[in-house]
Amino acid sequence: MKQYKVYGIGNALVDTEIRVEDAELAAMGVEKGLMTLVDEARQQELVSQLEDHLVTASRASGGSAANTVIAATRFGGSGFYSCKVANDDNGDFYLADLEAAGVDHNWTEDRGDGTTGRCLVLISPDAERSMNSFLGISETLATSELVPRAIEASEYLYMEGYLVTSPTGRAAAIAAREHARANGVSTALSFSDPGMVEFFREGLQEMLGEHGVDLLFCNEAEAVSWAGGEELARAADTLKQVARRFVITLGARGALLYDGERLIEVEGTPTEAVDTNGAGDMFAGAFLYAITHGRDFETAGRFASLAAARVVSRFGPRLSASEHDAVLREFFGAVDQAK
Repeated sequence: MKQYKVYGIGNALVDTEIRVEDAELAAMGVEKGLMTLVDEARQQELVSQLEDHLVTASRASGGSAANTVIAATRFGGSGFYSCKVANDDNGDFYLADLEAAGVDHNWTEDRGDGTTGRCLVLISPDAERSMNSFLGISETLATSELVPRAIEASEYLYMEGYLVTSPTGRAAAIAAREHARANGVSTALSFSDPGMVEFFREGLQEMLGEHGVDLLFCNEAEAVSWAGGEELARAADTLKQVARRFVITLGARGALLYDGERLIEVEGTPTEAVDTNGAGDMFAGAFLYAITHGRDFETAGRFASLAAARVVSRFGPRLSASEHDAVLREFFGAVDQAK
C-alpha cells in the first residue's frame, strides 16, 4: 500500500472571501466568474474599495490543488502537498492549516523572505465567485519544491492548471508528471479555469504531455473551449485525445464521466447554492478519495456530486472535518446498505 493516496502540486494562496453585489464588481472592473492574476498594488486597491465589507470577510488557506488534497485527506485518504510560501504570518497560517487537515508538505526548513500569495474571492448574490489572485512567492514555485520520494509513494499525482501561468511552476508540474510516470504513479490534472484554457492552451498541452494524463478534471466551459467551441459530446471526444479518463463537471446538472470505456452521466445533487468557490476542487477531492478506495467511476461521481453540493450550500471553499464525516456516512452508508 502506498503511503499517500494523492500528491498535489499547486499555488499556495490565503483566501479572503467577501460578499459583493454585481454592481460593485462592475464598478471595480472585476471580470465576473473568472480567476484574474493581479499584482499586489491592484489587489490592495480592491481591498481598499471593499474596506467596509471586511467585517464579514473570512480567511482560509486555499489554492485549487490544496483544496482538493485537503478534501481527499479529510474524507479518510492521505495527502502530500508541494507549494511555496514565505516566512511571514500568512505562510505560518497556511502551513498550520495544511497540518491541521492531516496533509504532509515539503516545508521543513526556512522558507525565505517574500510575500505568501493571496486570493481575493468576491461572492456575488447568484453564488458565483470572481477571484483576483496575487501569487506572491508562489509565482516562483519550482522543481526545488518537489519531493520525489513522496511522489513515488503516492497513488496519484494531482496538478492544478493554474501553474501554467508561471514558467517555473509549469516546469515543476512537467517534472512531477514525468517522475510520476517513470515510477508507475497515476497522473491527474485539472484545467482549473476557463481563462487557463483560453490564454494558456499551449502551456497546458505541455503539462498534459505527449501521452496525456490518466485522469483529467474540467468543467463544461473548459471542455468546450478546449474543443474549440464544439458541443459537449464533441468536446468529450476531443478530451479522449489528451486523457485516458476524465470528469466534466456540469454544475447543478451533475457531471459527465469517462472511465476509459464508456461515458457515464451523473445527476447533480439538489441544493441551494450560496457560494460556488471550491466546488470543483471538492468534486475532484471526493472523486479521488473514492477511486483510491476501490469505488468505481459512477459511484465516485455520485459521491463527488453530493460533496460538491454540500460545499456550495455554505460560504467558504471547504467543509469542516465533521462535515466530511457526515457526507461519508450519508452517502456510503446508503450505498453499502443497498448492496
